[in-house]
Amino acid sequence: MTSSEQKLYKQAWLLSLFTILYNIAEGVFSMLFGYEDETLALFGFGVDSFIEVLSGIGIAVMILRIKQNPQSHRSKFEKTALKITGTAFYLLSIGLLAGIITNIVSHHKPETTLWGIIISSLSILTMVWLMLAKRKVGKKLNSDPIIADSNCTKVCVYMSVVLLVSSLIYEITGFAYADVIGAAGLIYFSVSEGKEAFEKAKGIECSCCC
Repeated sequence: MTSSEQKLYKQAWLLSLFTILYNIAEGVFSMLFGYEDETLALFGFGVDSFIEVLSGIGIAVMILRIKQNPQSHRSKFEKTALKITGTAFYLLSIGLLAGIITNIVSHHKPETTLWGIIISSLSILTMVWLMLAKRKVGKKLNSDPIIADSNCTKVCVYMSVVLLVSSLIYEITGFAYADVIGAAGLIYFSVSEGKEAFEKAKGIECSCCC
C-alpha cells in the first residue's frame, strides 16, 4: 500500500471517529432538550444519534479491516454490530409510534421546538460536509464500501430536515400535530435504516436509495 493510500485510509478513519463523537454530543443535547421541552421528535432524534454511534463504531472497524485487506469480508464483530444497530432502529420506531399515539390521545403539545431548529440546522450542515468528505475519500481509494457509507450519511441529512421542518412549523404556526408528524417521519427513516443494517449484515452493501 502506498503512502498516499495510507493517508487516505487515515482520513476515512478520522471521519468515522468524528461521526461517532459528534453523534454522542448531538444525542446528549437532543435528548436533554427534547425531554425538557417535551418534544417527541427532538427526543427521538437524540435516541437515533446514539444508534448512529453503534453504526459508526462498526464502520470504523470496517475501515481498519479494508485498510489491511481490501478484499476481505465483513468480520463477525461488524455483522454483530449491524444486527444490534438494526434491532435498535426497530425498537426506536416502536417507541416513537407509542409516543405518537400517547400524544394524540392526550392532545399533548411541546413547550417549544426552538432547540429542534437549532440542533437540526447544525446537523444538516455537519452531515452534508461528512457525506461529501467521505465520498471524496472513497472515490480516491476506489472503495465501494466507503462510498456506500457516504451515501448512507444522506439518511442522517433527511432525518435532520424532517426535524427542522416539523420544528419550524410548530414554532411559527403552533400547529399541534407538527411534532407528531416529525416523529412519524423519523419512524420512516428508522425502519429504513434498520432494514439496511440487517441487509448489510447479510453481506449486501448499503445502496441507501431513499
